[in-house]
Amino acid sequence: MQDQRKPIRILITGQNSYLGKSTDRYLHNYNAAQGREYYRVERISLRGNDWQNISFAEYDSLFHMAGIAHADVGKASEEDKKQYYAVNCDLAVETALKAKRDGVKQFVYMSSVIVYGESAPVGASKHITEETMPRPSNFYGNSKWQAEQRLRELEDDHFHVAILRTPMVYGRGSKGNFPMLKKMAEKLPVFPTMTNARSMIYVEHLAEFLRLLAESGEGGIFFPQNEMYTSTWDMVKAIGDASGKRILPCKLLDPLVRLAAKCPGKIGRLTNKAFGSLTIDQALSRRTFDGYCRYSLEESIRKIYEMGD
Repeated sequence: MQDQRKPIRILITGQNSYLGKSTDRYLHNYNAAQGREYYRVERISLRGNDWQNISFAEYDSLFHMAGIAHADVGKASEEDKKQYYAVNCDLAVETALKAKRDGVKQFVYMSSVIVYGESAPVGASKHITEETMPRPSNFYGNSKWQAEQRLRELEDDHFHVAILRTPMVYGRGSKGNFPMLKKMAEKLPVFPTMTNARSMIYVEHLAEFLRLLAESGEGGIFFPQNEMYTSTWDMVKAIGDASGKRILPCKLLDPLVRLAAKCPGKIGRLTNKAFGSLTIDQALSRRTFDGYCRYSLEESIRKIYEMGD
């Protein structure tokens, strides 16, 4: 018997956000593969005030993806910091209040694992469990943490708030660490083999998690991630293999990485960001939904190159 249910209506805030466009594309392709419209997605910009005159009443779920990320904490001015709080916190709460007034049943907020602070420095480890308390170490993480707390206050039986504390997201056109590693893998003949572990999530895995979340309509705190932790060397090797560029492991470079990690300022920050460790307990990522991770690290990197990026 053919499924006759109505499409789930999803509104994505952040017209040009990377995650917004990626999720929209994924759900469009999902509909096409299924041969019918299970999800009807629209994206809007929150720049200016025009969005406040748009009714959200027709939507079942709102994915709030408007925000500022990838802060250079060493260069940010006081004005920059105020902007992070205005966008990542105040605007999120304002949007949620409107969604609640208009009768939207589910509000999804894209937070970040950064609410727990930076990754552990080179040579150390940091593992997030159920008992780990958020302790932001900079204004970016704090802007997300403040938003989480204020959004949770809006929850009731008719308005569910879902908060996603995501690790590094990588995929076609992504920003942050991935394009930096991609450039290094495509140009360097050798690379350090420092032992570290990172929680990461391929953007299509995140989009599938969001699809399942919209289906459920649930609220709560969620930790989507790939099924396996990844080292920086594993990621670089996978990029090299997918791009046809042979890159060799070089243990002789490891002492240089450890030395750079101890340097003050930007060099130390970037080194620890690239080669530090930060993992989320896998049990946290499977307790509500499972099966959203369909590709291994190597398969996901190959998919990125197959898509022309």
